[in-house]
Amino acid sequence: MTPAPVPLSGPRFQTEPAELYREMRRDHGAVTPVVLDGDIPAWLVLGYRELHQVTGDPVLFSRDSELWNQWDRIPDDWPLLPMIGRKQPSILYTVGERHRERAAMISDALEAVDPFELRSHAERFADELIDAICAKGETDIVGDYAALLPVRVLATLYGFAEEQGPGLVTALNDMINGREGALAGQQHLATSMAQLLADRKAEPADDVVSRMLARANSAEGSGFSDVEIAQDLMVMMAAGHQPTADWIGNSLRLMLTDDRFAASLFGGRHSVAEAMNEVLWEDTPTQNVAGRWASRDTQLGGRRIRSGDLLLLGLQGANSDPQVRTDGSALTGGNNAHFSFGHGEHRCPFPAQEVAEVIARTGIEVVLDRLPDIDLAVPAESLTRRPSPWLRGLTELPVRFTPVPAL
Repeated sequence: MTPAPVPLSGPRFQTEPAELYREMRRDHGAVTPVVLDGDIPAWLVLGYRELHQVTGDPVLFSRDSELWNQWDRIPDDWPLLPMIGRKQPSILYTVGERHRERAAMISDALEAVDPFELRSHAERFADELIDAICAKGETDIVGDYAALLPVRVLATLYGFAEEQGPGLVTALNDMINGREGALAGQQHLATSMAQLLADRKAEPADDVVSRMLARANSAEGSGFSDVEIAQDLMVMMAAGHQPTADWIGNSLRLMLTDDRFAASLFGGRHSVAEAMNEVLWEDTPTQNVAGRWASRDTQLGGRRIRSGDLLLLGLQGANSDPQVRTDGSALTGGNNAHFSFGHGEHRCPFPAQEVAEVIARTGIEVVLDRLPDIDLAVPAESLTRRPSPWLRGLTELPVRFTPVPAL
């Protein structure tokens, strides 16, 4: 009897995803049939080699969502529309040469960020957030710190005024949480971005937005519209904020609960990088990504994929594929061959990865410097995750420490 497709929802994505991916692989193989909200069929690619094949062939497995063979079944209020959009003018759904030009524009704008300036901004905002909690002796280090830090740094790099930071934090977190404030958050972010673009067209500065505008209007630029640039900036901010916040939270959880990393809590910095890399393999903030669409009938992992089928990228499933991770208990050390930043021409641009890594590592190091005896305030087994098959982050991480004065 053929096992039924697996619903891509439910509490097990929150409580025991590793076990769930193992079961999927056992019952269905490297390419698992799944159903999305509303009984919409898709494939979840869990095999490391199969995911490499899908992400490495942008012609056969396209990013163009117009190809989807299920659009006639998708209602206007489908909850996954923000994630699997149609006719979106952002870089996420652009293909071919146009995509390469947009990716180059973003990479160049981020590559010009001074690494010392970036670390300085990250330290300043991290210290400011620690100042607000350090005298209390206890806090939720996710809600009061990790979830507030990346967007503040990114907003500064973009060119937003300092006083706009807190509002952008609220808007972006509302948008990502996808509840009643989501649309208002999205609108606030879009309005703010459009205003910043208008300001920088009138008065350029040394920031990411000004550099993107200059590139778009240069001889080698391709006349990208303000709408396209604004869309890309919003994508970069959302993609740069939440996974980085979860990277900080998941790494701190690992360091506070795993004996292998205990030494780093007492002044050793070497383990911070090891813990961060371990998280990207074992507990990656972005678990599953939508997606790619087959441009013609094909075979993948022994499955018959039809033209227009949606393939979801199972990043965490591929990271834990026993075919490539023969000893899952071993520390991952300096091995960076995980899928946590994607692969192929739609992967996260290298300069964006570097920005995220500096923000996350600085955020963790400031916590350890300022609150050296930080410890979990609840049993480790009571920690809970957001109920999402897409992103994996803690709902909260309660900690306690000896109160210290603010800087």
